[in-house]
Amino acid sequence: MDPKNRKKQAVFFLLFLGVVALFSDFVHEGGRSIYGNYLDLIGVSAFLISFIAGLGEFLGQALRVVTGYIADQTKKYWTMMFIGYAINLLSIPFLAFVDASILQVALVLILLERVGKAIRAPAKSALVSFTTSQLGAGKAFAVQELLDQFGAFLGPIFVYFILGLKAEALSGYQLAFGALGIFAVVTLVLLLVARFKYPHPDQMETASVSPKFRGDLRFLLYMAAIVFIAMGFIDFPLISLHFERSATVPVLMIPLLYSLAMGVDAVSAIVFGAWFDKIGVRSLMVAIGLAALFAPLVFWFGEGWVQILGLVLWGVGMGAQESVLKSVIATIVPKERRATAYGIFYAVFGLFWFLGSLIVGWLYEQGLLTGMVVFSVIMELAGVFLLGLFWKRMSRKEPVQV
Repeated sequence: MDPKNRKKQAVFFLLFLGVVALFSDFVHEGGRSIYGNYLDLIGVSAFLISFIAGLGEFLGQALRVVTGYIADQTKKYWTMMFIGYAINLLSIPFLAFVDASILQVALVLILLERVGKAIRAPAKSALVSFTTSQLGAGKAFAVQELLDQFGAFLGPIFVYFILGLKAEALSGYQLAFGALGIFAVVTLVLLLVARFKYPHPDQMETASVSPKFRGDLRFLLYMAAIVFIAMGFIDFPLISLHFERSATVPVLMIPLLYSLAMGVDAVSAIVFGAWFDKIGVRSLMVAIGLAALFAPLVFWFGEGWVQILGLVLWGVGMGAQESVLKSVIATIVPKERRATAYGIFYAVFGLFWFLGSLIVGWLYEQGLLTGMVVFSVIMELAGVFLLGLFWKRMSRKEPVQV
């Protein structure tokens, strides 16, 4: 493939994957926008909500060490994508059949949704990374995140209107979950079309040598920064529960606030992704530094507009996590080992997100909001400090050995 044609193919391939991601995020972010309130409605405690959110993230990330390795070894990126998307998306409409008498089923389905993402995510990130040599790592992942978050923005709005159709709360949630199933099927059809249209996307990137893992210090520094960033970042189900309990915003508005956060996520992904291609990891340091302020604003203030400002900063942090964090891997790891590297990255992120969720969930349940907020801020700022050390090491240009 000549360079000009390779770049053209990379652009169209990236956009096609982005459309798949748009419909996918429409489904699972629409569902996630009401998980916290739905679980509370069927009798799940705040601690268990936070525990399930954290465990879901842990499973959804830790399993990626295995699925990333399998994707690299077999090169069956599309197969991993389809299986993962099917489990990830089809778990959500089944929540329509769950009530308080079988609430354990809801917890299992929510965990399965994250497991499905674990199966597909390393393969998807590797496919996107094959376009980075043509388009720039920051821009490639930012465009993907923009389309992701456009779906994530529309999904909660769709759920908001569905909830408004039903006067009885539980039936409204069940109708919303069921309606999202239509878009889940659409996503799987689009994925099959993408598979047959672009069977060999790895040809868009030139070959590179694949060294074995020998503990590159830059990679280890980066993983250390990820540990702190993940531990301090509070998941949305706990935030939505706090909005409900503090009564600063109407419960029906919570999906719209999540939609707002997803819109901010999309814009920040583009801004910080493009900035990453110019100044490197310093763009991520700025984004995480800003996001560190979200916890005090959301949990220390009783004014709704201040909490919404905090949610906007939370969206900035999410945008950076979903675009720039992955962009760094694409710039320092050879393509033959990239799915494995993404698996390691996601597993570390998920494990410490889970541990952080346990800590913040317990602190919230005990009414120790000050301790929870201080913990969150310290963790995020520690991550920024380690990113600074990583940035200094980035002056060395040799590829990371994984």
